[in-house]
Amino acid sequence: MENPSVSSHRGRLCPFSCLSRISILLLMAAAAWAQTAPDMDKRLADLEKAAKSAQMAGDNAWMLTSAALVLMMTGPGLALFYSGLVRRKNVLGTMMHSFVLMGTVTILWAIVGYSLAFAEGSPFIGDLRYVLLNGVGAAPNAGYAPTIPQQTYMIYQLMFAIITPALISGAFAERMKFSGMLLFVTLWSLLVYFPLAHMVWGKGGLFNASLGGKIPAFDFAGGTVVHISSGVSALICALYLGKRYGYPHESMRPHSIVLSLIGACLLWVGWFGFNAGSALSAGPLATSAFVATHFGAAAAALGWMFAEWIKSGKPSALGAISGCVAGLVAITPASGFVKPFPAILIGLVAGVVCYLMVSVVKGKFGYDDSLDAFGVHGIGGTVGALLTGVFATKEINDVFMGKPMGWVDGNPGQVLNQAIACLVSWGLAIVGTVVLLKITDIVVGVRVKLEDEVAGLDLSMHGEEAYNFES
Repeated sequence: MENPSVSSHRGRLCPFSCLSRISILLLMAAAAWAQTAPDMDKRLADLEKAAKSAQMAGDNAWMLTSAALVLMMTGPGLALFYSGLVRRKNVLGTMMHSFVLMGTVTILWAIVGYSLAFAEGSPFIGDLRYVLLNGVGAAPNAGYAPTIPQQTYMIYQLMFAIITPALISGAFAERMKFSGMLLFVTLWSLLVYFPLAHMVWGKGGLFNASLGGKIPAFDFAGGTVVHISSGVSALICALYLGKRYGYPHESMRPHSIVLSLIGACLLWVGWFGFNAGSALSAGPLATSAFVATHFGAAAAALGWMFAEWIKSGKPSALGAISGCVAGLVAITPASGFVKPFPAILIGLVAGVVCYLMVSVVKGKFGYDDSLDAFGVHGIGGTVGALLTGVFATKEINDVFMGKPMGWVDGNPGQVLNQAIACLVSWGLAIVGTVVLLKITDIVVGVRVKLEDEVAGLDLSMHGEEAYNFES
């Protein structure tokens, strides 16, 4: 028979035994935590490192793609767009302007251009620390783009340096010596483009809004640096060289609007790398700039087309593609600062204003801007830069860290900053171009001989023809 005292003891748990077991479990848990805590910290650190690595890889992929898109804007985009607008005897000569600058500016950039534009220096020019691309490698330059190699940033900015002087060639097409073009563009890049790029985008540059500029002006992707500088310089070139032989009495109709339309479409696509790529990462700002770019181009194409339709009675393909390019130009400085509907307004205004410049103002003043580089880029860039000061908002890009950005944010003074940047860009382009054309004219000459112009630059400058109708 079972002892009742023992039986009753089995049904109860000794309080001392319970406490001891809990203590043992707590000690075991503490020991386990002590062992796993460093592992948890390491895992979190590894996850953060992997996330950062993935972000850097994604940003680098986007920026390399954007660089390729911007290069596509010069060749084949601009080369086709401009070559379709000239006469048949000048097709190759015009395309050569864009193509040869892809090589010339690249070498100049590698030797000294990148350093003058993006090394720290004075408010007006960078120093020589990056000469021959010294120190430009896989490590990011945190002041510009902390998630991509500096070499990626360098090659991306090179594509802007290539297309800018190529835009000028639209003004002197069909009448400038090839040797004169090469010397002038080399000097112009050194003394106009590189300093202006530093002033607007370089560390400590006079107009850099995010890196210590004394007069903070907004230029997301090149309204002042690229389009005003090239467009105004184009006007000076047109005035200095004089009119083409026979202008405006002889017919100088474009030989192939088809080529120009293809070129314009390539420019539209490439411009996403130009503007959205200027976000320097594959984030929401790139998306915003992408959207603004597309809407601005669409509105400008329609604005130019309908303005032409009303004035002349017919909407032309040339007018529509010219409007598209004008809109892309105007939205460039604003693309990373404005919402979609203001982008539409900027494009619409640019389309109409640039059309009036090309169709009315140019005729009244009588200058021969062969392919309307000034009317589209000089005027479109100025319109876009000024309207950026109106519509820039911290909701899109909070450069001023919570303070108002443009007029719509409650900062009308930003329009004055934009105007000052425009005036400096105009002034540098005018003075620099006049001086450099004089130097070029003395050294190698700028205007082709009359008989060479009549024969066409394809044969007289390059010894070949674009089309052989005998074969």
